[in-house]
Amino acid sequence: MSVIDAMRERLAALDPVTIEIIDDSAKHAGHAGARSGGGHFRLAIVSPRFAGCRTMERHRLVYDALGPLMKREIHALSIAATAPDEN
Repeated sequence: MSVIDAMRERLAALDPVTIEIIDDSAKHAGHAGARSGGGHFRLAIVSPRFAGCRTMERHRLVYDALGPLMKREIHALSIAATAPDEN
């Protein structure tokens, strides 16, 4: 299973309406995180679970859902997390 597939599987816990994951790892070749195997990703996710949450709370929900992937497979993650009524 690819890292993106694993991310999608774990983020399903947030009941996303839409989810887009872009792997930017190639842009960071040679970076310390890339050498250790961790990838660089951009995530855009829309979920009703984010309604009424502040940015930090939304990011915490994402990090918690990704769990162990954040320790090895993901070195850097840019997050755009919104509720459906914010789009």
